[in-house]
Amino acid sequence: MRTVVHLLRHGEVDNPDGILYGRLPDFHLSGAGREMAGKVAAYLAGADVVHVVSSPLDRAQETAAPLAEAFALPVHSDGRLIEAANAFEGSRFAVGDGALRRPANWWRLRNPFRPSWGEPYVGIARRMLGAIADARDTAAGHEAVLVSHQLPIWTIRRLVEHRRLWHDPRHRQCGLASLTSLTYEDHRLVAVGYIEPAGPTGPTVPGA
Repeated sequence: MRTVVHLLRHGEVDNPDGILYGRLPDFHLSGAGREMAGKVAAYLAGADVVHVVSSPLDRAQETAAPLAEAFALPVHSDGRLIEAANAFEGSRFAVGDGALRRPANWWRLRNPFRPSWGEPYVGIARRMLGAIADARDTAAGHEAVLVSHQLPIWTIRRLVEHRRLWHDPRHRQCGLASLTSLTYEDHRLVAVGYIEPAGPTGPTVPGA
């Protein structure tokens, strides 16, 4: 029995101040982000989607909405799909912005392998595996879409591809509104696919 679980990253977020928003409420899709969500729904229009699940955060729920509407399905919320916890949430902290050179941040960055600044990679992988397994069983023989966030999706992809979980964030293959698709035969993973239905994410795009 063939089942596909698509992991959909949310679209672009309205974040003009460049805040690391993490799990903060009231960060919504931008106009471009809503267009991205629509493009994903159009791309999957011919798929056999019978189950849609989303992280509880606003940007993920808004990304799921046009897809659920297209398939006349409800959006189920699953806290296991939420963004990773991060000690720098609410601040301006991004790769390349000079934050790594600030002494005040060094103690939080002491262990990149866990990582020391946020939720352990192992914990992220464990909760994502549970959410994926439940969705696979619910959609058995069909397709499911799970809307989540860049780090959780990239972490589970590295796990199923038997790669170490710690990594350089600049090298993640998980663009905005991208689909990472896990194909199962019964409970055995047989393929991992990746596509960007809304186009590639530029390095200066907010929320990337």
